Amino acid sequence: MNSNITFRNLRNIGVIAHVDAGKTTTTERVLFYTGENHRIGEVHDGATTMDFDPQERARGITIHSAATTVHWHGTQINLIDTPGHIDFNIEVRRSLRVLDGAVVVFDGVAGVEPQTETNWRLADEYRVPRIAFVNKLDRTGADFDRVVAMMRERLGANVLPVQLPMGTEGDFRGVVDLLSQQALVWDRDDAQAPPRVTAIPPELIGPAQLARARLVEAVVERDDALLDAWLRGDSPSLDALRAGLRAATIAGELVPVLAGSAFRNRGVEPLLDAVVAYLPAPGEAPGAVADDGTLSALAFKLSADDHGTMVFVRVYRGRLRRGDTVFNASTGQAERVTRLYEIHADRRVERDELVAGDIAGVVGLKDVLTGHTLAATRDAPVLESIAVPEPVIDLAIEPQQQAGATALAKGLAVLVREDPSLRLRQDAETGQTLLSGLGELQLEVAVEKLRSRFGVAVSVGRPQVAYRETITAAAEVRHVHRKQSGGPGQFAELTLRIAPLARGEGLRFSSTVVGGAIPREFIPAVEAGIRKAAQAGPFAGHPLVDFEAVLVDGSAHVRDSSALAFELAAATALREAVLKAAPVVLEPVMAVEVVTPAEALGDVIGDLLRRRGQVQGQDVRGSAVVVSAQVPLAQMFGYIGQLRALSAGRAQFTMQLSHHAELPARLAQAA
Repeated sequence: MNSNITFRNLRNIGVIAHVDAGKTTTTERVLFYTGENHRIGEVHDGATTMDFDPQERARGITIHSAATTVHWHGTQINLIDTPGHIDFNIEVRRSLRVLDGAVVVFDGVAGVEPQTETNWRLADEYRVPRIAFVNKLDRTGADFDRVVAMMRERLGANVLPVQLPMGTEGDFRGVVDLLSQQALVWDRDDAQAPPRVTAIPPELIGPAQLARARLVEAVVERDDALLDAWLRGDSPSLDALRAGLRAATIAGELVPVLAGSAFRNRGVEPLLDAVVAYLPAPGEAPGAVADDGTLSALAFKLSADDHGTMVFVRVYRGRLRRGDTVFNASTGQAERVTRLYEIHADRRVERDELVAGDIAGVVGLKDVLTGHTLAATRDAPVLESIAVPEPVIDLAIEPQQQAGATALAKGLAVLVREDPSLRLRQDAETGQTLLSGLGELQLEVAVEKLRSRFGVAVSVGRPQVAYRETITAAAEVRHVHRKQSGGPGQFAELTLRIAPLARGEGLRFSSTVVGGAIPREFIPAVEAGIRKAAQAGPFAGHPLVDFEAVLVDGSAHVRDSSALAFELAAATALREAVLKAAPVVLEPVMAVEVVTPAEALGDVIGDLLRRRGQVQGQDVRGSAVVVSAQVPLAQMFGYIGQLRALSAGRAQFTMQLSHHAELPARLAQAA
């Protein structure tokens, strides 16, 4: 983006959806219609622009969020295409954190699917205004009205159709624009053929008038001036309606809904018009930016290759120039910018300067990680970071040849640096290196990257559940660490109290020591000892979570006390306290959705129950039945093979983490 482009003609948006809803197909059409591409890349051909990674093309799914820049009728759109698979949810999280708006793509047959629901909640969390695009309306079983109803029911969203589809399933041919009260008809699937603007067909005049009346009422009731005029009998103008709808969308009060079939090139141009018309420019978005002032930017993604590491940043304030020295406000460290790039999928265009509102790549930053703040001064305010989901699956990994150990360690370090939802640790008992992640597919992709990118031949174990342990009662211990071996001694005395926290709260440390009983400089060492000890709990060897530790009292020796002594004392005290606090093992429980033919329903439910599952509900989706259940992850390995056998290969399923629950005592010993 050139520095003279104003906020009014810039949009930073993401495209989000459940896997297979048509998100990347929609994005490829956007690239074509905006002139960025001269031919359309198809997912099934492995020829898409945005899915340029070899694994993405081979698997036919999006793995990495990919950024590009396009222009539509004088407006620049910085667009991020995000993965739909739950294993790569971190890509959605960090993209939504820096975007001003989103297009949420829904499958016209399946409607609101689990990952769509998860992404919608994330967009709520980051207060991202959005518009909805109901895709695949040419498919058998597609139903626009049912999908809109599902959005209201399952998402609690105040959705407002601004279009109605013309024709159903294979006869879907266009849309009725409720604002302009015109019809847009695509006579051919040819992407080069623009829609034909015509009058609304007689059979749709009644439904269109009713839907428009609801739209007008929803818009005017959020604008006092429009409401007063409307109550006096004055119909709002088209421009006034669009302005009112834009304001309500940016405020998060309404979500415009559009219709189409991206694969058949129907509805994409109006979708682009809606992006410009209803989604905010950077200065209008929640948490607005300023085009002046000191630099403030957030690093939200890292990508490493043979040329070094590129850090993707969103500039919120000020300017960032090539050659600048900036500060990592999260660490206090100085960094130097050597290159700036505008990103076009796998292409880069070098830039001299970034300004507020820009999303771009930066080269030269040595120690910046996802979620760090870049600023003009060392003590600048730190921007809200990016929440990272906890891993649920462990995979033991080792080089096939000892000579590859160094290359493996380097490759793993790069992968964990790029993807903060991957974790690396050593098993306390076996000494094995464990790579942890959100799902089997994510770990499978990581292993393939080690082979293809770093040339490391690796051996891997079977995926294992990443159990956790926690406490269910409070406990307090006093511990004295004393060591004398001829030289300087070690002394540390402390009293530690621990208590359980709610699920998902993590680890919280505080100190109530008064009067200098423990010198202030040793308090951080106590916290460090507790956090290190919590990496492998004393009950079952799993990471210890969801508890608070309070340093209550203690004492120090003027000569023999040290930070190391207090760190060791704290670690031992925590282990002693945990064993007195009724520890338990926690297992990840997955929210599972199975789409099955009706004739296999009984077998599918019976199988879920045998897996310690709890069925939450059933719903009819076309000719299929959707079963929602919660099932322990430990029981879901290899599930797809059994599901196919039960349904003659016709059923499918998705799952994502629901919560952690206490593992039954009879199973805890084997965990």
